[in-house]
Amino acid sequence: MYALHMGALHPVEKILTLVLAFGPFLLLAAVIMIRRRQDAREGTDATETPDVETDGAAEGEGRVHRDR
Repeated sequence: MYALHMGALHPVEKILTLVLAFGPFLLLAAVIMIRRRQDAREGTDATETPDVETDGAAEGEGRVHRDR
């Protein structure tokens, strides 16, 4: 009966094996990082206050003036 092992892998085969084994995880990590940066950037844009000014009174007091 022949041995199931055919010998050492060629260097190109080693690289291909590593890319196929770890490539999807590295790609997924890159996509997650990019999306988190985009979400963080959108989050800072959304939390900016609109153009609202108060008449100098303490917060929550006084009249609110909106720019038109």
